[in-house]
Formats: sequence, C-alpha cells, structure tokens
Amino acid sequence: MARVYNFSTGPAVLPEEVLKEAADEMLDYKGTGMSVMEMSHRSKAYQAIIDEAEADLRELMNIPDNYKVLFLQGGASQQFAMIPMNLMKNKVADYIVTGQWAKKAYQEACIYGKANKIASSEDKTFSYIPDCSDLPISEDADYVYICENNTIYGTKFKTLPNTKGKTLVADVSSCFLSEPVDVTKYGVIYGGVQKNIGPAGVVIVIIREDLITEDTLPGTPTMLKYKIHADNGSMYNTPPAYGIYICGKVFKWIKKMGGLTAMKERNEAKAKVLYDFLDQSKLFKGTVRKEDRSLMNVPFVTGNEELDAKFVKEATAAGFVNLKGHRTVGGMRASIYNAMPIEGVQKLVEFMKKFEEENA
Repeated sequence: MARVYNFSTGPAVLPEEVLKEAADEMLDYKGTGMSVMEMSHRSKAYQAIIDEAEADLRELMNIPDNYKVLFLQGGASQQFAMIPMNLMKNKVADYIVTGQWAKKAYQEACIYGKANKIASSEDKTFSYIPDCSDLPISEDADYVYICENNTIYGTKFKTLPNTKGKTLVADVSSCFLSEPVDVTKYGVIYGGVQKNIGPAGVVIVIIREDLITEDTLPGTPTMLKYKIHADNGSMYNTPPAYGIYICGKVFKWIKKMGGLTAMKERNEAKAKVLYDFLDQSKLFKGTVRKEDRSLMNVPFVTGNEELDAKFVKEATAAGFVNLKGHRTVGGMRASIYNAMPIEGVQKLVEFMKKFEEENA
C-alpha cells in the first residue's frame, strides 16, 4: 500500500528518509551487529548517539552553554508536575490559559502552590491569544507559564508575553523546531517530540542552569528532579533510547534542509496554501482569529456536523488521514508539521475544492 498523507496531531508524520535510514540500520547499527533497540544505553555506541543528538539540537536552536538539554520520559504531561515541583520556590506561579494543555498544566500546578490564571481565551473556545503585553504578573511569582502553540485549537503566540522580568516557561510540543527561537527569552522550553521530532515517549527539556537546584518541593520523587537528570546526562535510568536515536536523525534532516530559518519558510508556504483556500471557500472556514493562526495545526469546519463527518470519511478513503477535529471542538484539523510535504497540503486543498463543488 502507498503511504498516505498523514495529518495526525501526534504521533505524527516523520520524514520518509529518516524512516528509511532507521529501517536500513534496524538489524545492524554501524557494524555493531545489533539494533539500537537492543543496545545498552551504557555502551560507547549509544553514548555517541545521545551526545551527537544533543550537539545537533544545540546547533539548530543556538542553545547557550548555560542551558542544559535533558531527554526525559513521561511526555509533556509529566512536566505539568515537574515544573512546579522544581521551580515553585515561593509557591506562586502565573498561568496564561490558551487551550486544553495549558489548562491541565494550570490545574496540576494548583496542587503544589498558588497558581494564578492571569489571562485566558476560554471565553471564545480558545480561538485566539489574549493580549499579553501588560498582565497582572504576581510580584512573588516563580515563573509565568504558556503553551506556545495550541494543537487542539490551532493558535500560536506570535509575541511572547511580557513577564515583567519573571522566568518564562513554555510548552512548545507542537511547534518545536518549526521556526527559529531565541532560547534566552525562556527559563524552560520543553516539548513532547511526537509531533515534529520523533516517536512518542521522549520529552526534551531545555532549562537554564540557575533553575536546576537541590531545592525542590518536599516529597518530590527522585525521578522528577531536574538536577538528577542534569547531573546524570539524561541517563539516571534507562532513557527512551530508540526514540532519542530517531530524534537525532530528525535533527540531522532539519540541518540538511537548511535549519530552522528554512523550516519556517517551508512551513509558512504550506500554511498559506491551506489558509488562502479557507479564506475564500464558501463551504469551509477556519476557526481561529487570523493574527493568531498556527503554522502547525489548522482547524476548520463546514458548519454542519453531518457534512464534517462526510468530509472526514471521504478524505480518509482518498488517502488524507487523521483529519477529524479534537472531540472538544469537532470539525476537522490538519496538522502540517515539518515532515508534511507541501504537495500533501496542495492535494488536500484540491480534494477540498472538489468536495465543496459536490456538496455546495
């Protein structure tokens, strides 16, 4: 069977050449006579894999020396607890709630201290990003938290919030490596890799060294202390070894494609194809305020639930899969991450035009 155009939000499409390369190395990685899947994480061969992955990520994102790169487990959702456990020294944090994941992170933080919801876009089903230029930042806040790109609702912070000098913590799961980023603007920048970088099971945390201390909340499990992982080079326990190996291959692919500036141009071109069609379509319409649109996740509706279901069914039969919207919003959503080729988006738009003609 031919490969489909996979518009899944995650686990998501990976670059085909990365998959082929991993397939070629499946039984014998570089003459070791074994797969990376079978390899001891304490071996020289594996140490080289994780070191190279980190070096390539540092180069791609221009990560300063005073930031640690950690390859962890538990997905982005485990960070919802790890962040307050490690950073809530005053037991106060400010949260900007622009979607389901920021909301979950906020709720989790409430367990550990005083979490303040200082801005939200819940009043309009998270279809926009609130103005964050002058927020009521708490004087004793340990950090300000955002989810930078909202996978479910298709919104993206185009301007980072004014944190008034407080540490910014950002979940970038669904926009990781999609464009250049100034790491110095963040105290912690983290994301699950299963959208833009690799297979599910790895979360990458980039954290400023001064935030990594022994001083965690009482009762913090050893495995949830950043210092433990930083001191042990992400090898305190067996890491998600194979997943990190695939991430390393994706970093090399992004470098080969021209780095993050080239990725951003490519992603803007792809998104433009879809948004331009949605803006002139009589049947389909986008659900996000124009200035807050994500380049990665594009939700859209026909306004008729039965027609939405018909579209998803016919699109799937035509080889455009995983277009059903999240259960909280309905409709459709196309996730067009780095590895989605532009022709995938062009062909989707052709299919949408045909569907519109047939169902007008």
